[in-house]
Amino acid sequence: MAKNKRPISVIDSGLGGISVLGHLLEELPSEDFVYFGDTANAPYGSKTTEEVLTLTLDNIKMLEDEYYAKAVVIACNTATGAAAEKCREIYSHMPIIGIEPAIKPAVTLSGKEAPRVLVMATPLTLSQEKFVHLAEKYNPNADLIPLPCPGLSQVIESGGDEKAVVTLLDKLFEGVECHNIDAVVLGCTHYPLIKEYIAKYFPKAVIYDGGLGTALQTKRRLAEAGLIEADKKAGKLTIINSAGNTEFASLANKYLRKI
Repeated sequence: MAKNKRPISVIDSGLGGISVLGHLLEELPSEDFVYFGDTANAPYGSKTTEEVLTLTLDNIKMLEDEYYAKAVVIACNTATGAAAEKCREIYSHMPIIGIEPAIKPAVTLSGKEAPRVLVMATPLTLSQEKFVHLAEKYNPNADLIPLPCPGLSQVIESGGDEKAVVTLLDKLFEGVECHNIDAVVLGCTHYPLIKEYIAKYFPKAVIYDGGLGTALQTKRRLAEAGLIEADKKAGKLTIINSAGNTEFASLANKYLRKI
């Protein structure tokens, strides 16, 4: 099979990367995609950096060996911070694209000199060197408020029941002055899947996530490598998971329709 006709793999600990996949399908409609949720090892946000690195490397190897992936999108903030740099070293023969919290646009596009920016993410993402560097870089221009959100990705994974989502968000935002927040950064790819619920707490804020930027970067990297599918046909989407969950694909498609 010609290399440009091979699929692009999109990986996440579960369903979160669907928020990135939606943008990828819009930007690259002729490409084939394999979406992989590592549900057997979820959640990643409560694991160590070393554990996430090992899992990500193993998953990329599987997707290249079994599905002949021509590129991999790490559609998980936690895995990007823990593994993207090392993955690019080991798999230097293929594009590896990661995602990062959309702090730069939240700070620079707010129209305020010192915007109050709430950054929602997993505990591991907020503790990683990548996030610390981003925060240090933009902190002089903004009041960055990191908010660890333990348990939120799991609620979304279970189907995003409205009562369960709202109950947890009420608890997470209990100490936040929601009316004084100018921007909210969704620093986990799961969170855009419940964006409509989060937005209700922040009447004055603009909500940011890194999904579109990642899709555009993927498109650029494929073009640079000469890996764009030349045929103007409808791409094929394959959805798999590591736990053999038979309901995973239907739940993924449910979220995909909301993007």
